[in-house]
Amino acid sequence: MRTFGGSVALVTGAGRGIGRATAKQLAAAGLRVVLTARSVDELTGAVAEIRDAGGQAAAIECDLANRRQTLGLIAAAAEPFGPIDILVNNAGVGSSGDPKPLADFNDSFWDLTIEVNLTAPYLLSKQALPHMRSRRWGRIITIASINSRIPALHAGAYVASKHGVLGFMRTLAMEHAAEGITVNCVCPGPVKTRMNDLRVQYDAQRLGRDIATHEQGMTPVGGRLAPEDIAPMVEYLASDDARMITGQAYDIDGGICMA
Repeated sequence: MRTFGGSVALVTGAGRGIGRATAKQLAAAGLRVVLTARSVDELTGAVAEIRDAGGQAAAIECDLANRRQTLGLIAAAAEPFGPIDILVNNAGVGSSGDPKPLADFNDSFWDLTIEVNLTAPYLLSKQALPHMRSRRWGRIITIASINSRIPALHAGAYVASKHGVLGFMRTLAMEHAAEGITVNCVCPGPVKTRMNDLRVQYDAQRLGRDIATHEQGMTPVGGRLAPEDIAPMVEYLASDDARMITGQAYDIDGGICMA
């Protein structure tokens, strides 16, 4: 197992799903982890799991749809353990909240999706960079999606935000490559999360399939991924083993994107 010598990581959207699995993985590797999410109960449970396993963790309630809270997050996250070495932009809004064709799309849902999925990673990365640049070491890892590469029906805002975050992160990687700061994306396929459950139900109904049949055919491997399938790649990209990897996007998708 890789060790990190007490470095500090901030994981957004860490109350459940990919964020929670990632926070637990990083804490098990020796990182001090700050978890953020909107739900205090979920955060409290996640922190308790990490501490019970011998890890160090702290929780900060934060809604990244609220620009004021986003702008204060990095400073608040540095209070428990010190400056942020590793930023994991995981929090996101999925298409399942209000799926519609673009011709009928809800403008407010578009704005919310872009704010959380694209603007929040931009603002958090910008705030975290001074910490990393002063030490000439840092990791920024964003959970994007295979929809940063391919479209999806009735998911225009989600697809646009994920295409945008991939381009933004590659630009950030180029600008800071010589400063010991790497910037990469992880692009999951369909993962068993509460948010994706709703999308599966929507698509199964739209296509006239039962949910189990639809889910099994979602990837060439069969079925959906688990959050724990994503976390090991985040740990690797956060480590010194990945010091020469930057500006990259790794698909973990059960074989959907093979080209």
